[in-house]
Amino acid sequence: MSGTLRVLITGFGPFPGAPHNPTMALVKRLAVLRRPAFDDVELESHIFHVTYRTVDRELPELVARARPRVLLMFGLAGRTDYLRIETRARNAVTTTFPDADRSVAMKGAIVPGADAMMFGPHTAKLLRAARGTGIDARLSRDAGSYLCNYLSWRAIEAVGGKDGPLLASFVHIPPLARGATSQRKGAPRITLEELVDAGEAMLMELVRLARQTAHCKT
Repeated sequence: MSGTLRVLITGFGPFPGAPHNPTMALVKRLAVLRRPAFDDVELESHIFHVTYRTVDRELPELVARARPRVLLMFGLAGRTDYLRIETRARNAVTTTFPDADRSVAMKGAIVPGADAMMFGPHTAKLLRAARGTGIDARLSRDAGSYLCNYLSWRAIEAVGGKDGPLLASFVHIPPLARGATSQRKGAPRITLEELVDAGEAMLMELVRLARQTAHCKT
């Protein structure tokens, strides 16, 4: 494809039960990568405040303004100790756990009567790319029922819309060891550096696939 390929990388801020969200540090690191493979790539980052209203307002604004061809999203899975590449978004919203503004969803579905929506076959290629860095990565069919799943749903909708991204992916990361806790027994095994390596590998694969997809459409 000719011209600049724009990539939007997103994470989330703190939310109830998670005063420190490591996706913020990961997104910051990925957004400043400088590699020959990214010479014609424009990387942009964004951190969502963890509310449904924020996602509904800011995601369409970002897509309309930046026109990203690739959307790579990260979220925190507090009870998982490996990298989870989500394969789909469930039509589910928790009605018990509040968002960062202490608001609770009134309905348990995003779209009444709709089935789950798939990200696409590229998730398997992202898995191979991530595992190639040595990290413990696995595919997941359950993105939960909180903001990570909600953003995933809205992102898949954006891919299907006019001038939307060609590809979107959501990746759950585990809590990270902080400071001296990294050496403590039972501490999280995956470090930020390992996540950056895996994130870069997935990013490069998405860029390659986006170029390929765009070429097929011309």
